[in-house]
Amino acid sequence: MPFVVDATESDFEDAVVLRSHQLPVLLDIGADWCSPCRVLTPLLERLAQDYAGRFVLVKVDADENMRIAGRHQAKGFPTVIGYSHGQVIDRFHGMQTEGFLRRFLDQLLAHHAKSPQPENTQ
Repeated sequence: MPFVVDATESDFEDAVVLRSHQLPVLLDIGADWCSPCRVLTPLLERLAQDYAGRFVLVKVDADENMRIAGRHQAKGFPTVIGYSHGQVIDRFHGMQTEGFLRRFLDQLLAHHAKSPQPENTQ
């Protein structure tokens, strides 16, 4: 699925920050040992498929990318953060219902659609 990708410290800027200027990005910071992560991540992947490319799900393994987790103050897992136009818009921690996730995504999509695109300065 092109709208579900894994990111590391080396490609985070391109995968999340720069990409969020085109489409909203949902950043999923989790860990293999985290039980709620093992439930939430497949649900987020299914929602990414249901939304058919209206947002990109970027998954980050916190154990392998501790700087990303630290930079985002991920104190618990999973930590999910919505990005739009290079900025953090909203976040939540822990397992959530599908209804909550759809509302979160719909708000992120609405924010992205109404936010002005920065002028191209090149």
